[in-house]
Amino acid sequence: MFGEKLSGPLGHMVDIFAVVATVLGVSQTLGFGVEQFVAGIHRIGFGDWLLDADGKASGAAIVVALIVIVGASTASALSGVGKGIKWLSNINMVLSCVLLSFFLLFGSTFFGLSTLFASLIDYLVALPELLVTVWKDDGTEVSQKLASWQSGWSVFYWAWWIAFAPFVGVFLARISRGRSLREYVVASIIVPSMMCFVWFTMVGGTAIDLTLNDGIGDAISGAGQQNQLFAMLDVMLSDTLAWIMAVIVVVLLITYLVTTADSAILIINTINSGGDESMKSRPHIIFWGIALASVVGGLILLGGLKAIKTAMVIGALPFSVVMVLMGLALVKGIWKDSIREKNGVVSVHDDVVKQPANAALDVKDPTLAAQET
Repeated sequence: MFGEKLSGPLGHMVDIFAVVATVLGVSQTLGFGVEQFVAGIHRIGFGDWLLDADGKASGAAIVVALIVIVGASTASALSGVGKGIKWLSNINMVLSCVLLSFFLLFGSTFFGLSTLFASLIDYLVALPELLVTVWKDDGTEVSQKLASWQSGWSVFYWAWWIAFAPFVGVFLARISRGRSLREYVVASIIVPSMMCFVWFTMVGGTAIDLTLNDGIGDAISGAGQQNQLFAMLDVMLSDTLAWIMAVIVVVLLITYLVTTADSAILIINTINSGGDESMKSRPHIIFWGIALASVVGGLILLGGLKAIKTAMVIGALPFSVVMVLMGLALVKGIWKDSIREKNGVVSVHDDVVKQPANAALDVKDPTLAAQET
């Protein structure tokens, strides 16, 4: 949309927005994950020093956890996409399947599956209205709850996804070279969304079913967000089996956190270096790993998850404007490609199949051929 102007200050501004949004978006994920990771480490028996008097992760535990997670992430990013990142991603996919299979076999399977289909239908029916509805607090109890819910969930998650967009988009594009748009959409949007639907309804549905129908009171819901999964395992299993599953969950947590952070570090460095992936970029990867750990640690220690949430929403706001422009640019790019294909001009870059020098001579529009050249 802006052509060569993106090579100057305008492009630098977009890159800055992308980096700030990415750092704060990943900080939100690491903030939630670190507290759950510390709770899991405590659950499997690594000492009471991990928790403070209120039962939350202590400052020392947060610092140690961040050093372990970001240190492993930086090492993984230094190894590149095809090595550390790939292996860790494969490990957490296997462990995710193991944990999901456990809940399919021993959880509230019928309740979860019935909830899945009922919720999907309800979601599709309600979505058009939800897209344009803004609830305001007019002083009544219902309006207060609706406005609070929309702010704390819908708006917050919109901001979180916008903050994730720069690094997830660039990373997926990087590993999807040679794929069609159809393959990209199916593999990065439809399949992951369906897996999330199944995951939430099976794991969350089991917790809901146990709370509603098994008379356990608030053993799960009152355990605190970072402890709820471990509390559910304690309700479902004997002490020994619950401990074994807690170990699997802790390993899964750290692989998820490390693969999230290493991908972010790699892409932040790629954005800042203009795509340079040579050996000289390695010190920059280390720098961004330290910067990410410092931002997360500082925000958690000074203001907790609320501070990270506020910073992330603020950081995502400028990039939301960029995303609108990117959406328009995508439509424009697809439209131009359709014109090229209609006129016989190759619109897909291929590293393997080289086009002959006179490939564009038979097209109907010489202007398009010149642009392609």
